[in-house]
Amino acid sequence: MIDAGTRLMKILIPAYEPDKRMLNLIEELKEKTQDQIIVVDDGSGPAYQEIFTAARGMGCTLLRQDANQGKGAALKMGLQYLLNQGESEGMVCADCDGQHSVSDIMKVAAVTREKPGHIILGSRKFAGEVPWRSRLGNTLTRSIFTLATGSRIYDTQTGLRGYSAGMFSWLLKVPGRRYEYELNILLEAQPAGYSVYEIPIATIYEDNNQSSHFHPLFDSIRVYLPLLKFSASSMAAAGIDFVTLLILQMAFGNLLVSVAGARLGSSLFNYLCNRYLVFREGPRHNWSSLLRYYSLAVAILVCNFSMIWLLVNALAVPLIPAKLVTEGILFTISYWVQKKFVFLRPKTNQVHQA
Repeated sequence: MIDAGTRLMKILIPAYEPDKRMLNLIEELKEKTQDQIIVVDDGSGPAYQEIFTAARGMGCTLLRQDANQGKGAALKMGLQYLLNQGESEGMVCADCDGQHSVSDIMKVAAVTREKPGHIILGSRKFAGEVPWRSRLGNTLTRSIFTLATGSRIYDTQTGLRGYSAGMFSWLLKVPGRRYEYELNILLEAQPAGYSVYEIPIATIYEDNNQSSHFHPLFDSIRVYLPLLKFSASSMAAAGIDFVTLLILQMAFGNLLVSVAGARLGSSLFNYLCNRYLVFREGPRHNWSSLLRYYSLAVAILVCNFSMIWLLVNALAVPLIPAKLVTEGILFTISYWVQKKFVFLRPKTNQVHQA
């Protein structure tokens, strides 16, 4: 029975080689809402056209990619359609393989309407019998995402998401055409000024998730690769610092001069990369982060020199191992302080869990 007072966002379902579970989902949704359902055929081929024809016969809007281009490309096709149609309420994205219940889709839609400007995630808790690749993949991605961004999102790979209509133009600009696109959205959300809000949903896997088109190796590389930019800057700066330290130490034989000179060059490199490539602070802060950054750099320099001096002179540790141990300890501290203090973001850019 349709409740006349209940309205959902537009529902976008990207589909590649779907089975009858998609039709079952559409049928259940039609019983709960009169809103438009858009199905995007991501180049599934002639063998699957009967299913897509049935979906259109059930009242869905059908969009087609000529060839398989990936989930991100399918989502963008749907987004462009909604933008062209002047959609003002927003949309909910749901997978076609039966992983999302109708009640959870409606719950995400309701919260999306209540919280404009937020990305709403239907967050699975991975309880019960969950395929090992899904459990391992989400645990690994969640851990790397938290380490890289300083924000904890429990389910970074969920396909059940709600977006306000005002986000559509931005979503179309987020890079990615396959599975990495949805992770890129989370990585790009904070710099764009959007918050993330998680609500719990059921964890549903049928037939051990054998119908999933996610490739454990190649798609994992696409998903994790964007995260590397958050650590690449610090790793490159650490390499510059390490090599410069050795050169200055051989040239001058003075540990203080060597550590200070190496830190000055590597810190400037690190600051510029972090500002323009990692956190993308932009010009609006008028370089105020430079003062914060170098306040941190001075503190790190003192700690760096003190720890290396203690290891080399008091404990007779060779310079190279002493440097590696020191950098390993200070690396994490430096990154978290930069994330939370140096490159400030509006307080509304937070992750919330219901």
